[in-house]
Amino acid sequence: MRPPPLGDYTSSPQSFDGRFRNPCPPGPGDMPESTLRVWWNVFFNKPKGTVPSAPIPVHRLDRAALDLAPDRSLYRLGHSTVLMKLRGQWWLTDPVFSDRASPLSFAGPKRFHAPPITIEELPPLRGVILSHDHYDHLDHAAIRALDHKVGLFLTPLSVGDRLAGWGIARNKIRQFDWWQGTEVDGLRLTATPAQHFSGRSLRDGNRTLWSSWVLEDGALRVFFSGDTGYFDGFAEIGKRFGPFDITLMETGAYNAQWPYVHMHPQQTVQAHQDLRGRWLLPIHNGTFDLAMHTWEDPFDQVLQFAARQDVQVATPMMGERVDMDAMQPGTRWWQALRTAPSLT
Repeated sequence: MRPPPLGDYTSSPQSFDGRFRNPCPPGPGDMPESTLRVWWNVFFNKPKGTVPSAPIPVHRLDRAALDLAPDRSLYRLGHSTVLMKLRGQWWLTDPVFSDRASPLSFAGPKRFHAPPITIEELPPLRGVILSHDHYDHLDHAAIRALDHKVGLFLTPLSVGDRLAGWGIARNKIRQFDWWQGTEVDGLRLTATPAQHFSGRSLRDGNRTLWSSWVLEDGALRVFFSGDTGYFDGFAEIGKRFGPFDITLMETGAYNAQWPYVHMHPQQTVQAHQDLRGRWLLPIHNGTFDLAMHTWEDPFDQVLQFAARQDVQVATPMMGERVDMDAMQPGTRWWQALRTAPSLT
């Protein structure tokens, strides 16, 4: 039996008839005509190149390296999992460490690479920031394994109920509606709008809210997109909180059949500009095969569109340290894999 909810969400402007919804419903052409056909194509009609032909390079991390890391260090651990040191404490977004982004341990999207660091080697975390409850963003096994290391779990409305149902202490969970936030040891965190959906089974669609996040560390401002389609909410977030020094932006798992819930690279660049961002760091790519595009297409495409708009893009290797006070473009590490021999 699930525990009672941590709160009453009916007063949320996003709540309607027991479920959450986006302010603007999808229009004609925004969603696929047949969801069944989409899943059939994803599982059985994949084109070549959606999985890398050789191992992805990963910069291995350990506890000693992180203990020596200066403040405002950032590390991509894979997909949308980002580790940040802010005000001397560690924060982690959407932690996924399992081999598959799936309810099944033997089927579903499998990782291209191991995480740069294990959960056991991670330092104590002041907080975990969650954007929504899909399997490639909310990993049950990782949450349970991280629990003893984490001071706080920050979630959109009702996602915290899932954590409580998994045994996370209620006093460690803080839930927020859009535009709500909190301050933790001088770091300001605010849940902001996103255009997406939620659910972990066929019967619980949109029972939990989804969000993006704004992190304010003094003058440093960071935006974490979570998952989202392109919408006018970016401009409003930019108006309220921008300009941003760094935007961690979804760039991957896009398709012409579902533009409402995942941005294409050109839209990612536009959203970054709407937010009045300085540096764009693409996430939601390079770890799982979740769409019909080639695995490296998100990197190539976002750089192409960013160059046209003079947008600065950082593309760190998984596990490579990023200095949030002195951002650098990084290498185009994925290009070497195009000429690598096939693993099969």
